[in-house]
Amino acid sequence: MVPANNIVSVDQFDNQDVMTLLQQAQAFQEGATVQLNRPTFAMNLFFENSTRTHTSFEMAERRLGLQVLAFDPKTSSMTKGESLLDTLKTIQAIGVDLAVMRHPQNAYYRPLVQAGLDLSLINAGDGSGQHPSQSLLDMLTIYQEFGHFNGLKVAIVGDISHSRVARSNMELLTQLGATVYFSGPKHWITDDFTAYGDYRPLDDLVGEMDVLMFLRVQHERLTQDSNAAFDTQAYHQRYGLTLARAAKMPAHAIIMHPAPVNRGVELASELVDAPQSRIFQQMTNGVYVRMAMIAQLLAHRGLLTVNKLEGSL
Repeated sequence: MVPANNIVSVDQFDNQDVMTLLQQAQAFQEGATVQLNRPTFAMNLFFENSTRTHTSFEMAERRLGLQVLAFDPKTSSMTKGESLLDTLKTIQAIGVDLAVMRHPQNAYYRPLVQAGLDLSLINAGDGSGQHPSQSLLDMLTIYQEFGHFNGLKVAIVGDISHSRVARSNMELLTQLGATVYFSGPKHWITDDFTAYGDYRPLDDLVGEMDVLMFLRVQHERLTQDSNAAFDTQAYHQRYGLTLARAAKMPAHAIIMHPAPVNRGVELASELVDAPQSRIFQQMTNGVYVRMAMIAQLLAHRGLLTVNKLEGSL
């Protein structure tokens, strides 16, 4: 079960937790409202660049009525050597109730959670570790499409070893009953992935999958030599969803990508907005999923009351 104060990893979720959060997200999408029981403050601490996750969390916070305080790592006391823990203790001391954090260090959150802080912490991505909110919005997108997870075939394709999205999704999808496959450059797939699904060439998968989930090539996590040798056209032809491959997809299958998309690399540009693409629906769903995550944490602490929870899931 999800601990009272923090959401940092999909390891915290059992299947009922997932479905409860998806139902709450759907209820918010359909107009559910909340009542804050006192003024409530949030701060988003992003130590890696982000458009979708950062703005989506801020939109979720504002829709719930939270007041959002600005934070810029470049002008914070962390440039003077202040630790992550002392930074959180500081913002807790001045009255922040919710901290949303993205950090390049894997599992940065463990000592923070162990410290027993009073504020709530949501992990918005740690290095190549976990990304629970992205995983939940992906689950919502898939559930809206198919109405279930059991027996679905999902391929996760691309820069897998560097991907917190791949790690989070392979865990939740398998737990919920889907069958996961991996594809992409073999040197980007490690044993911790193959324990959750088989590796197969992309051309063997496109005609069989219900969901094709592509991952951005994370140049910022590659070595200088790897980046220098990277050929976008060669990658697209070998590992990307070309128009020819897309034509072999089942009619009911959908295309997903956590974005930003490198057009012409992971996907042919025309496919980003194609009828089978759910990429922008994923972004929309992200706001409502993050509202549900925040509401659950704050409601448990008595800071927020949800006025309506009837969803259509």
